Amino acid sequence: MNKLAKEYQFFKQQEPNMRILLVTNMFYALVLPVVEIFVGAYVMRSTSDPAMVAFYQLAMYIGIVTTSLLNGFLLRKYSVKALYSAGILVSGISMYLMMTIKSLGFTELAIAGFFMGAASGFFWTNRYLLALNNTTDDNRNYFFGLESFFFSLSSIGVPLVIGAFISLMDGREVLGIAFDITKSYQVVTLAVVIITIIACCVLWKGNFENPGETNFLYFKFIRLWKKMLAMAALKGMVQGFLVTAPAILVLKLVGDEGILGVIQGVSGALTALLVYILGRIARPEDRIKIFVSGLVLFFIGTLLNGLLYSAVGVILFVLCKVIFQPLFDLAYFPIMMRTIDVVAKIEKRNEYAYILSHEFGLFLGRASGLILFLVLAYGISQDFALKYALIVVAGLQLLAYPLAKNIIKHTDTN
Repeated sequence: MNKLAKEYQFFKQQEPNMRILLVTNMFYALVLPVVEIFVGAYVMRSTSDPAMVAFYQLAMYIGIVTTSLLNGFLLRKYSVKALYSAGILVSGISMYLMMTIKSLGFTELAIAGFFMGAASGFFWTNRYLLALNNTTDDNRNYFFGLESFFFSLSSIGVPLVIGAFISLMDGREVLGIAFDITKSYQVVTLAVVIITIIACCVLWKGNFENPGETNFLYFKFIRLWKKMLAMAALKGMVQGFLVTAPAILVLKLVGDEGILGVIQGVSGALTALLVYILGRIARPEDRIKIFVSGLVLFFIGTLLNGLLYSAVGVILFVLCKVIFQPLFDLAYFPIMMRTIDVVAKIEKRNEYAYILSHEFGLFLGRASGLILFLVLAYGISQDFALKYALIVVAGLQLLAYPLAKNIIKHTDTN
């Protein structure tokens, strides 16, 4: 208890805006597993086609870059916290509307995916901007470590609760309402909407400023930022699979969403504690070690999945994935923000110019990864795509290590 009290006092010593941002993201952490895992599982159940899940995800990523661009113009007129709140709220509402659609064809998936992506675009770009402007290089390890702690804990509890709820309610009648899988998903997304409203109320207590410079659209950047964009593309290539692959593989080879929740929970508990400790004690110079650890672990997980391609292989892959993601992000985001600090100062530009171009870098990678999956799924077979596409993108992502090492070297000298 004394240790917990000490950690809480350390949290209270942080700047007010940083604390408010962390609490807001803590509430959104309860929503993110629904977006990342169960939306993909819902699409998979509704269509029984992994390629349709990938198509939905591609439409979502198009929505992200569209609203990321629009957000730059809106920042000239509206406050960053209003736009961030809009992203949080619309993500919950869009999810609920998608669950009310009775049949999911290509058109419905494209529309639902685009609007989910639109909400994510407002959320992530404004989240990056707020985190960038309300943290320093010295406390970003702590910020992202604590944030990852929240997300890791939610990756334990949320899938377990939702998986149990869906399994329990299927086939039951409550208050005259006959529950099936679809109706259970609708109740889950209604809860998501309520949580997003609470998150917005917390965020509104902060005193956040918009960028002073309003110009944000640029196409030429110095070499250092181009390297960061290459690393973003490698991250994006894997990121698309982190959303679709676990749900597809578990439903195809293991069982249902309840099993998915158990798998996530086993590895999430250890990861939550690990990333918090690393965020608390790691120094900026330790980031590259954390970074490469995550890369190697994920690559091993994809190899095990491809070689075994069984329930055991899927479980080992998801275990590696759950540990990899927060480790990778714990190092990646501070590296990205330190790079923005440096290049914005050198080029004398609005920080949002780099956040926007970073989203396009991510999109290039995400689209490439999903197109690779679709080509393999339709050109050869879905099983072949599920086995080997993951290994290919994880292998390519290993190239991020020399890139990150070079970027850190150059940002440290500026």
